[in-house]
Amino acid sequence: MSIVRGVKNRTSEFSDLIKFLWKVKLWFLIPFIIILIIFGMILIFAQSTGIAPFIYTII
Repeated sequence: MSIVRGVKNRTSEFSDLIKFLWKVKLWFLIPFIIILIIFGMILIFAQSTGIAPFIYTII
């Protein structure tokens, strides 16, 4: 259950960030932050699997 709580806390932090950006009218930064998060997830996934050499050539 601690894994579920950890994921829930992380998604809560992400949603709080999105709400904050929307409230202070920095909504144009939301797509940039989403792309950065997706890119970071791809890098983490690529380092932990056997496809790292293929991702490295793309980047």
